[in-house]
Amino acid sequence: MSHDDTMQITVRVWRQPGPAAGGALVSYDVPGVSPEMSFLEMLDVLNERLTERGELPIAFDHDCREGICGMCGLMINGVAHGPEKATTTCQLHMRSFRNGDVITVEPWRATAFPVLADLVVDRRALDRIIASGGFISAPTGGAPDGNAIPVPKPAADQAMDAAACIGCGACVAACPNGSASLFTAAKISHLGLLPQGQAERFRRALSMVQQMDLEHFGSCTLYGECQEACPKEISIDTITRMNGDFLRAAAQPPVREAATGSI
Repeated sequence: MSHDDTMQITVRVWRQPGPAAGGALVSYDVPGVSPEMSFLEMLDVLNERLTERGELPIAFDHDCREGICGMCGLMINGVAHGPEKATTTCQLHMRSFRNGDVITVEPWRATAFPVLADLVVDRRALDRIIASGGFISAPTGGAPDGNAIPVPKPAADQAMDAAACIGCGACVAACPNGSASLFTAAKISHLGLLPQGQAERFRRALSMVQQMDLEHFGSCTLYGECQEACPKEISIDTITRMNGDFLRAAAQPPVREAATGSI
């Protein structure tokens, strides 16, 4: 079939009207699909047809549709973001499927990501992990010259690789344990590798790992499914770094600040 032809597919979509309601997979035939459509554009077309028939459209998250915001996460045929490696759902095109395919579309499945409606899940647990320590609190004034603080090239490269995390949650959805270790490790690593992040490095690791546990994410057993599902190909080497910083922080006595008496 050439790319000028259209496809007819069937999608089995998880429909769930609300957090407290039951859900089920519902099948829809979608004829006239262009191979050049993105996966989300295909869902847009389906939603237009559902609306014309007086049915409720399928709820799904989206924003930039440029592969940089992380909102579009879906399980497609049991794979986070679908069959193409290092690709977000919004950048996945229908040419990755074949005419007549049956495609199963589900939300992220994790205890820490409760379903809000259909394919939309509550991912605010990731925001709370960031709020617990994923920042540099020391005032730095205006932006310094790029060469004012020497940073070794390997450290800069590793920090940039970790900073590529878009917080989509694919690592959580793909992990058999529902762990957020890759996400948390990426956020810890990209700050902890740079000179500006050293002052709070170990306290940051302790706080963020503790918050990750409070959010009911599972434990990491290094299956490696997270790095395979990550659309930015972040390595599980960041988890090793996080574990090292956490263990070092946990072994140290708490630092008391004389001015406030806080720990």
